[in-house]
Amino acid sequence: MSGTCVIGLQWGDEAKGKLVDLLTEQHEIVVRYQGGANAGHTVVIGPDTYKLSLIPSGILTPGVQCVVTGGVVINPPSLLNELDGLTARGIQIDDNLMLSDRAHVIFPWHMIEDRTLDESTADGENIGTTQRGIGPCYRDKVGRSYALRLGDLLRPTLRERIEYIVAAKQKILATFDNQTEDSLDADRIVQEYTGYADRLRPFIGNTNNFLLDAVELDKHILFEGAQGALLDIDHGTFPFVTSSNSSGVGVPSGSGIPGSYMQRVIGVVKAYTTRVGGGPFPSEQDNDHGQHLRDRGNEYGTVTGRPRRCGWFDAVAARYTTRLSGVTEVAVMLLDVLSELKEIKICVGYEIEGQRTESFPSHVDDLRQVKPIFEALPGWQTDICDVRRLEDLPVHARNYLDRISMYIRRPITYVSVGPERSQTIQCRQEPVNCELA
Repeated sequence: MSGTCVIGLQWGDEAKGKLVDLLTEQHEIVVRYQGGANAGHTVVIGPDTYKLSLIPSGILTPGVQCVVTGGVVINPPSLLNELDGLTARGIQIDDNLMLSDRAHVIFPWHMIEDRTLDESTADGENIGTTQRGIGPCYRDKVGRSYALRLGDLLRPTLRERIEYIVAAKQKILATFDNQTEDSLDADRIVQEYTGYADRLRPFIGNTNNFLLDAVELDKHILFEGAQGALLDIDHGTFPFVTSSNSSGVGVPSGSGIPGSYMQRVIGVVKAYTTRVGGGPFPSEQDNDHGQHLRDRGNEYGTVTGRPRRCGWFDAVAARYTTRLSGVTEVAVMLLDVLSELKEIKICVGYEIEGQRTESFPSHVDDLRQVKPIFEALPGWQTDICDVRRLEDLPVHARNYLDRISMYIRRPITYVSVGPERSQTIQCRQEPVNCELA
């Protein structure tokens, strides 16, 4: 069996889309298994830049089957806009895309709930929602009573279900906004979503059976994660997280494929660290260093355009998510962003109440209190965008990669030195077993 997973190990935005695009040619099927249109994957192919949110990055490679499973929540107009945009650019989308009939659907009431209910935590700190209705849709999925799946759009009971849900949502939302009742019109929503269903019908099917058959046929399957492991609803920096299992533990539940099938798990990290929205960020640099990383790395959200918070590489957090996700190897992206810096730092430990630890705290309040312990390394101050072999990198760049590999205790197999496909170094380091300092 040959299953490969690509998992972000930070707070998302690790350039997973580029790696998936590179790996797609080695696989027959690419699977998106969690999240929604809040994910933004950017792929650069020559002069062309593609920004994908719901459709797997494998769609850019002819002959590859792309699958969106039941772990994903789908906003039909967003999906159709994405499909239309790709088609207009000459990307063929026919029987090479399959959508799970189990995938839950985002409706207008979810958007309203996101704006009304989920703007901040109790202390007013923004949790980073993109206000695209994704969290409320997952909430209804768990609650079950007000949930509709993609397959439900094709059934004759759709009108009845929407009328029932609209009546219930109007009562709930009227408590917060007296104007809400007029903004949810069941007839309009039925007409709108029936139209979406007609357009999406050719793509909707039973992805569980399709993928389980593929496993038995020993197909090469690539699983594309969205967001990052530190945003995992159960294992991330709660409540400043996303609404799904974005770490490696979410692959089996989101895709319907047993974890035993995953032979290769590639953890993706930036050569530094970023995050969007509120929440603790131990290695954050709210200073000239952070602004340099933001400007040099163009650290603005693919989906929202929001500026990202930037800081040094956090090896404590990356080591935690590496173990959590069952990572077998690591890809370090955007190494070129560090090329102009005279000195580069790695967060190698935390100090909590005077005690040093390499353990990642489970509670957000404890994470707020940590003092990062940094190791300083000399920068290379040389443009590396044209480097294609590991041995051709400046010695200080190689040393930096060695330290990352040592601290997270996994080999580095890919290094990105620019946005294009060709700007990638494929390497194979031996597993690092040395003791940490």
